[in-house]
Amino acid sequence: MTATGRERERGLERGGRGGNRTPLGRPACPVRRSPATLVRRHPYSPAALWRDFLRPWRTRRLLEVHLLVLVLLAAVASSALFLSCRQVQHNADALAAREAPAVQGLAATRLAALRADQEVHALVAGGLIGVAGSGETYRSQLSAADQGLSRIADRTDQDLGTVKGLLATYTDSLTLGASLYRDQPLMREQKLEEAHSLLTREGVGLVPRLDALQRVQLRHAEATAAMGGVQRGVWWLAECALAALALTLLSALFVLRDRCGRDWNAYLLAAFALTVLLAVVPLMTVSATEGGLTRAVGELRQITEVSRRSGPEPADAQTHVTERSEDVRESTDDGAWADRVYRATFAGSLLAVALPALGLGLRLDKDYWRRL
Repeated sequence: MTATGRERERGLERGGRGGNRTPLGRPACPVRRSPATLVRRHPYSPAALWRDFLRPWRTRRLLEVHLLVLVLLAAVASSALFLSCRQVQHNADALAAREAPAVQGLAATRLAALRADQEVHALVAGGLIGVAGSGETYRSQLSAADQGLSRIADRTDQDLGTVKGLLATYTDSLTLGASLYRDQPLMREQKLEEAHSLLTREGVGLVPRLDALQRVQLRHAEATAAMGGVQRGVWWLAECALAALALTLLSALFVLRDRCGRDWNAYLLAAFALTVLLAVVPLMTVSATEGGLTRAVGELRQITEVSRRSGPEPADAQTHVTERSEDVRESTDDGAWADRVYRATFAGSLLAVALPALGLGLRLDKDYWRRL
């Protein structure tokens, strides 16, 4: 056997390095053998074990399999990641634009109605009925309650027709008792008692109905802010797919250097760096957004409790609710910057599919496909 024949036989024993040849007899992927490869001083290193695992595969088939696996993993990871990110952003937007204002508005309406009743009774007790400017406070509170219900109607799917009717009837009775019958004590007392009954009657009064609406709306806010089981499953799918994608990229880089003697493929290196970023940055963003939503829901619970336990001082409760509402707004605004991250995630997801396809596709086309 000649020296050339022995060389070719040794190449075939190495798993196809010498067998991947063009019609002219030249290797399609030129091999750059290093002393470490020939001597194999570390037979149990990860590189040596992976080389032994891939030995039965021909180089061309190995690169084509890597290309297929990379494209599939990138497509799965990108789709799952983008869907998960968009769902979290949708939850944050829904809480900030609809659920949180509805909870705050119901609490403010309840407190405004209670304070209006308190102010009228204070005017009667102080003998200030009929004094110029003495009824501005309760009128402004009634107006605030009416405007609050009107704003809430656009942010909730609950039926507010009964509550609006009760508020209108309560406003009429309270206004009549405080202004029209100020010179008729008995009629005034009757109207004020009627207004108080409309406000606090158990089960059917304005305040109990607002309490029920608050509980339902708070549950809606909690459900909106929570990450469901399906959403968590999709998120885990995205992370696992990204981890598999990173390992496959490392394997493709290893094959190109070990079998073909190529330098580091720039497309695959960029895809690996992008994969790491996609696995870390959106996760940190989602974690920060979830933390803000959790804080916002906790503050909404406090707002609801304060409004329901206002006691004899609804004015102090109103101040507390206003302060907590500002905290809720800050907590929901903390995730506003995440929208830019999700847009970047969409662009990165497209690149995560395109870069591996370009990196291995161009190499296969240059070394093998053009020679067919």
